[in-house]
Amino acid sequence: MTKLYRDYEEMVQDEAIDAIFIVSPSRLHCEHIQLAMKNGKHVFSEKPIGLDVAEIEKTMDVIDAHPNQVFMLGFMRRYDESYQYAKQMVEKGELGELTVIRSYGIDPSEGLESFVKFAGASNSGGLFADMSIHDIDLVRWFSNQEIERVWAIGKNATYPELDAVGELETGAAMMQLTDQTMAILVAGRNCHHGYHVETELIGTKGMLRIAQIPEKNLVTVMNEHGVVRPCSQNFPERFKEAFINETKEFIRCIQTGEQPGVNANDGLQSTKVAIACQSSYEGKCLVEVPH
Repeated sequence: MTKLYRDYEEMVQDEAIDAIFIVSPSRLHCEHIQLAMKNGKHVFSEKPIGLDVAEIEKTMDVIDAHPNQVFMLGFMRRYDESYQYAKQMVEKGELGELTVIRSYGIDPSEGLESFVKFAGASNSGGLFADMSIHDIDLVRWFSNQEIERVWAIGKNATYPELDAVGELETGAAMMQLTDQTMAILVAGRNCHHGYHVETELIGTKGMLRIAQIPEKNLVTVMNEHGVVRPCSQNFPERFKEAFINETKEFIRCIQTGEQPGVNANDGLQSTKVAIACQSSYEGKCLVEVPH
């Protein structure tokens, strides 16, 4: 379909459209989800579902009022083959009881200068809502627990001017879950070797690491510089198959009338944690997460 629209509302009113993919700025997600649902569309929304808890809850009411339409949130790491394999190991009890979850999500340095240029106007919700939201979702997904309290810190080393607009270059958060499991998250925008996403699960019977080296492929180069492994340089490259898999799941649910495994409540709970992390960083204190 090739058609241009003057505005979003005009597009969602088009009866020829069955489903909408929302990839607008985070601050507009709730508004766009509500408009699409009210106009009878199936909706796939990028993360986060929103930046304000009350607005998200209102959006969930709209979603619940349209049970025959599919709503899916874009936590694509759940659809990555390696993460699914790790999830199966956890569910089979091969790691025993989880005790620690550690997750890194660091964007390549080449995008940092552009981010700094537009940071003041972007209203991304901050580093934890913009980037750590994926890792927060993984913590909930792997553990089947909610996150109860957080302690977050951060540093703007390369661009200290980010302090003035409330943004972070690098941040970290320590978390405690309802069953006392611990989680440690690191997010950043300044990775010189490429796009680094790594997750570690430690249990009473064993541990595993996903993408300890952010490999681009299975090539190993050996020359005068030593041994080199090419690294993924961006998220479309690293998670290409995951994006395809989640899209297939969205379409399958539309065809079958089922609801996907990633729902609006996953978005709400993850955003609550991200907001708590931002509050912890700004207030330099431990913050309880409301549930």
